[in-house]
Amino acid sequence: MKNKQIVFTAPGCVELLEKDIPTPRADEVVAKLAFSTISSGTERANLAGVVNVSREITDGKAHFPRYAGYSSAGVVVAVGEGVRSVKPGDRVALSWSVHSNYTCVKEEFVHLLPDNVSFEEGALVQIATFPLAAIRKCALEIGESAIVMGVGVLGMMAIQLLRVAGAAPIIAADPDEGKRKLALTLGADYALDPMAPNFAEEVKRLSHGGIRVAIEVTGVGVALNQVLDCMQPFGRVALLGCTRNSNFTVDYYHKVHGPGISLIGAHTLARPTKESSHGLWTTHDDSMALLHLIAGGRFSLASLVSETHKPEEAPAVYQRLLTEKTFPVVQFDWRDDA
Repeated sequence: MKNKQIVFTAPGCVELLEKDIPTPRADEVVAKLAFSTISSGTERANLAGVVNVSREITDGKAHFPRYAGYSSAGVVVAVGEGVRSVKPGDRVALSWSVHSNYTCVKEEFVHLLPDNVSFEEGALVQIATFPLAAIRKCALEIGESAIVMGVGVLGMMAIQLLRVAGAAPIIAADPDEGKRKLALTLGADYALDPMAPNFAEEVKRLSHGGIRVAIEVTGVGVALNQVLDCMQPFGRVALLGCTRNSNFTVDYYHKVHGPGISLIGAHTLARPTKESSHGLWTTHDDSMALLHLIAGGRFSLASLVSETHKPEEAPAVYQRLLTEKTFPVVQFDWRDDA
């Protein structure tokens, strides 16, 4: 059997390489992938050779090769010593995997798929834990106003989850008219262009005085400044987008300090590893919560995927990722590979 893996071998260079099939060690699980999902923001930064994509590597250098594809689904083929939650043949969603025929992850990052949840939806679950964790950290209460800045894949998921959680009204903001229309179909009550005149005033009017919970997905400094202008006193802003460019300023005294705004770091790794608590759930617990919501018909990921490609098409797909301003939700289909 062969194990093909998508590898970023140098800045802007993608190859499909042959690797050894992994053997699980204690507390590890090997799965044969069915689908894996491109996380466009993270993978674009990695492929472009952005230096500060890792919190662990701080030497100011862009190291290669790089491996991506952390949200996937497939079938368990082998388990290591001590694994009890899954067995060979189980259908699972995976966190922190790679784009590869066969992938090996810790047992805590393997989530059993309900029978009525597809591999395609399962391959989006790890990405969906990001906005879910951001909403949890904001301690949203039923009936609180909310805004989502940016309607990419994380924004699409955040809109649906805010509706599940009882936010009202939900406002989506994106300069792209198509994305604004999509936001309304996903559950947003209003969809606005943040570049329009009097944007903040319109948000405050629609939200009856201002926003209580904001999910900032863009990672762009100007969007953070805009959303701060929309907040009620004591509002909470989750910084879900990775603002890797620090070349912007915020009037902290008037926009944060004075009105008592909470800025909440919402990187997905800023979560407990062992035990969930109020507002802070583990990756596995958030993943299972999402799978239960999907299985119960309260949350859907099925409609988000725009394109599916074979792994052999990866070089061309990733060139588009580097050049296209608006990149769709794309999955790789590994099912016909040995």
